[in-house]
Amino acid sequence: MQSRDNDFSRLELNLGNCLRNYRYFRSLLQPETKLLTLVKANAYGHGAVEFSLMMQNAGADYLAVALPIEGMELRRSGISLPIIVLTAGTDFFPEIIDSRLEPGIPNLYTLKELCKVLQERKLEGFPIHIKLDTGMHRLGFMTSELDELVSFLKKCPLVKVKSVYSHLAASEDPGQDGFTLGQISMFRENADRISSGLGYKPMYHILNSAGIERFPQYQFDMVRLGIGIYGISSLEGVRLAPVASLKVKVLQVKTLKPEDGPIGYGRCGQIAPEGTRIATIPVGYADGIDRRLGNGKVSFNLGGRRVPTIGNICMDMCMLDVTGVPANVGDTVTIFGEDPTVSELASILGTIPYEIMTSVPRRIERIITGR
Repeated sequence: MQSRDNDFSRLELNLGNCLRNYRYFRSLLQPETKLLTLVKANAYGHGAVEFSLMMQNAGADYLAVALPIEGMELRRSGISLPIIVLTAGTDFFPEIIDSRLEPGIPNLYTLKELCKVLQERKLEGFPIHIKLDTGMHRLGFMTSELDELVSFLKKCPLVKVKSVYSHLAASEDPGQDGFTLGQISMFRENADRISSGLGYKPMYHILNSAGIERFPQYQFDMVRLGIGIYGISSLEGVRLAPVASLKVKVLQVKTLKPEDGPIGYGRCGQIAPEGTRIATIPVGYADGIDRRLGNGKVSFNLGGRRVPTIGNICMDMCMLDVTGVPANVGDTVTIFGEDPTVSELASILGTIPYEIMTSVPRRIERIITGR
């Protein structure tokens, strides 16, 4: 979307930063290795359609979403790249087929349910992706289930295995590298068993963003780039560029005296004896500004200077202490981006950057900048 002069709440997506991050991860791969970008959860809060278009133009080979409805939205918006649905379930196979999506298959029950629909539609060779459980213990075939899986696949022309994949549980943690290497070893062994049984070799992929950076020797045929493309690295000293910046405009500025009383819900924002100047901005906990960030727990950026929150965070607004700082209606406040960073907010809240990013709701307009 293009920015309008009166946009007062917006998530800016910096195309240049996105491409720099993409080139960094691409540089860690062999030329023949395919690169899949994760755009689930509204592209980690960045805007699935907008971000998928950027990835399609950048040269990504695949996209992945969590739910069928996410993939359907991308198809309606003109995204033509192959799309894996990682959590396909069993209720939307007709829609998955109609939208040319490729389901991840974590168990034999799901596979058999898909084949029933394919049989009804008289389709053969439908692309699927087999998920293996190598230690994450969330979804996927266990080693003990592979013989039954291969036996079924060999007799079923309805599907074609495009890839076999698994998920690393702790690839960012050097203290658990032994476990990670064990996962990779198990994955290779089990994927080879499937390939041998099928008589053809699908693509293999197990590396996530941290895996690409820390274990590029195990990139196999494809890698899955998630949080890294959005600007978060697992390595110290590697500074990726933040793609998203949440910016808002000041709605009102006022100066309060002690006799005016405390500020906000619960009357928690205390006014200084010499008076306090506050600026109100149009984002609150419904916009991903965690309520725990109120009462000075965080400072946002106003004109290059940090200004703390004051009082409790409201649903759609919050107040900032701008005493001694130039502030006027219409001035821009950066919630996160270059300063402060998503990682800083996550650290304050004791969480991870993923949660901060995915908390920005769709009512905040996504705008592509830096073309």
